[in-house]
Amino acid sequence: MNSTTNSIISTITQIFKSLFTSIDDNIYSALDNISFIDTSIMHSPYLEKILGTNSSTSILLIANSLLIGFVIYFAIKLLLSNYSIGRPQNPYKFVIKIIIVGLFMNSSFFLCEQLININSILSSTIRSIGSQFLGVDICFSKLIEILNSIVSIEEETQSVFSIDGIIKTIVSVGFLNLIFIFSVRYILIKVFILLSPFAILCTSLDSTINFFKSWIKSFISLLFIELFSSLILIVMFSIQYSPSDIVSKLLFVGSVFALMKVNSYVRDIIGGISLDIQNSMYMLRGMTKFI
Repeated sequence: MNSTTNSIISTITQIFKSLFTSIDDNIYSALDNISFIDTSIMHSPYLEKILGTNSSTSILLIANSLLIGFVIYFAIKLLLSNYSIGRPQNPYKFVIKIIIVGLFMNSSFFLCEQLININSILSSTIRSIGSQFLGVDICFSKLIEILNSIVSIEEETQSVFSIDGIIKTIVSVGFLNLIFIFSVRYILIKVFILLSPFAILCTSLDSTINFFKSWIKSFISLLFIELFSSLILIVMFSIQYSPSDIVSKLLFVGSVFALMKVNSYVRDIIGGISLDIQNSMYMLRGMTKFI
């Protein structure tokens, strides 16, 4: 009976070891690629085709067409104002506003690029300062070295059902969750870049300006996640870990959970969109109510 049980445990342990090795070889470096973004996110061939090269192509053409539609809508609303109680917007102010909006709208992708660039510089600066003080590169790919130095199930006497095995399993599942969270963030950033001309266009009318407010808050919060994650990574690397210290191992697990909840922390501070799939769809539907 004992030999059968040991055989089952050994088989399960070997399966998990293969899984852990695969995660160690792929997940950590992939996290660095999708969590720390720069302006290259806007320069993929297919995205550049969608964005277009000038105001008469692709999305900007649609946005400029809608701009004309907004002007026509305002003109009709102004003509009908004599037959309604509501007070119309000052036409002179509207003309000045629509010109400014048109300029910013046609420069929307450039503005998004600069916001991403500023965020990337701040994130790199934070991690560089941390690297100078701690003497180690602040990145996800270096975390595997820390994890393997304090948690190991390579010995024959160790299994996934030991304390180290359980911690290794929890951390590996946590990083699998992180790869999905940051993948959703990466995609949503591209989506919000594509929405930028229409969001800026919505500032031209008082009835649609709330869409712009929701867009800019969500876009900034998605970028701010990178800064917050950099700070958490610095704290993780600043902790003294030891294979014989269970507290340091639990602190590592807690740090992984903190990274998993970084979106919630950012939302509590400045608001924005959730990276949970169901909540993201709900909030995107909510944004359309302002149109």
